[in-house]
Amino acid sequence: MSTLVALARAQAVAAGRAQLIATVRHLHVHDRPLILIPLAMAGEANAPLAAMLGTAADEPRLLVVAQPRNRDERFAFAAELAGHLLPYLESKARVAEPITVDRGRDVRYRFIDAPQVWVPNSGGVDFLKLFGRSTRFRRTDGDNPVPTSIPLLGRWLTFLAGTAEVPGASLLLNAVQALSLHWATGQSAAEDARLGSLLAWIESGAAAAREAELGPVAGPATDPDFDNRVLAPLIESSDPTLPDVLREVMTPVWEQMWRALALLRTLPPGARVATRWDGDRDAYSAFVQYLEEDGAPQPRHDGAVAAAARLQRLENAAARYAVQRAFDDPLVMAEYRLTGAAFGGVVTQATADRIDDTGKRPVLRPRIMVAASEPVRIEPGAVLSSPARPSQKAKVISVSGEDVVLELSGGMGRKLVAEPGSVPSVGEKVLYTTLSEAYRPGGSFPDPAATPWTHGGPPEVLSAG
Repeated sequence: MSTLVALARAQAVAAGRAQLIATVRHLHVHDRPLILIPLAMAGEANAPLAAMLGTAADEPRLLVVAQPRNRDERFAFAAELAGHLLPYLESKARVAEPITVDRGRDVRYRFIDAPQVWVPNSGGVDFLKLFGRSTRFRRTDGDNPVPTSIPLLGRWLTFLAGTAEVPGASLLLNAVQALSLHWATGQSAAEDARLGSLLAWIESGAAAAREAELGPVAGPATDPDFDNRVLAPLIESSDPTLPDVLREVMTPVWEQMWRALALLRTLPPGARVATRWDGDRDAYSAFVQYLEEDGAPQPRHDGAVAAAARLQRLENAAARYAVQRAFDDPLVMAEYRLTGAAFGGVVTQATADRIDDTGKRPVLRPRIMVAASEPVRIEPGAVLSSPARPSQKAKVISVSGEDVVLELSGGMGRKLVAEPGSVPSVGEKVLYTTLSEAYRPGGSFPDPAATPWTHGGPPEVLSAG
């Protein structure tokens, strides 16, 4: 927990109301998302009990497994879930747009839209991941065949669960995490994991949150007491009222999900949210193409090289997402200013036409002096960037008290005269930071066949004798 989030939590306790910790929304909220609330029996490993899903607040669909321990009924549930979920997921793969690549020398195509699925909490993401694993390898022929939609559903769920691990991705989102990214409450992180309580803190305050603690759980596991008192007798007797009971339990959570989306929509999207959504559309387009060309189920486990490459991609995505959030949001950037990784101030001097001719050819290197509004803990020689001009670099020449001299490079055009507005002018408020949006190249990994046998490569062949 950062210092400013801890302060916001303390203020929430004092005010009895959740506090905003963001000025913009840091994720994409689709105009027509699909809400999916999975429910499983407590104590049963990924045994589905019910699901409520839909794309309209007034049209929830309830799917129920009357006997969760019955294999045939579980697969019937999976087929019914696929019948509702797959049409939505595939509906975005219709219209594509050309995207130029390789500096305009080639063109690829990307769908103009992508699906977005919301679950209540991280447990819902885990449930879909496990359900995808249990269905994507099922055979559609031979002994105990299943409909073709079931393994296809499993591959889609595995894909969505994989994207949920990527920081900043918005194809599969959970409401608890999304709300906690933008509001701080006066309760613990464990209590925030309960959607009803978290939502009550934001909408009404602490008193309402205490009452919400007694409300229905958002799954995926049911309350053990509810299982013993209500659920078990209904299942054992095959009581036909089971769907009605489950609907009564899940409807409040369904309503909470739509209220959560409405809250998030009150915040304007960050400037870089659209770029990350473009990346989501890229991932969606690539997966659709994969299904069309091959469609083999994803492996149970990554090999050593694939796992290392994926880990690096996730680390790069996390670093890039942290920088983008800070560049989009002054409240997030304030944490970096507090730790000395950024400072703000006003330009007091600017030499926009300065030329450095000490090298082989003259280059444009303007210098500015900034009167910092806070202590500067950055040493001379450091290279900084500004959210207002992310393609421009600023090298720290000197720091004297509150005055910081910076030398600028890049983002000013290709001539020896800076383009208008590319160099900060006197009196302009600026912010500079050690954070950077610069591209992070991927690592160099060996071919899987070249890795040692301890990491999945071929076993070493011993010579005779």
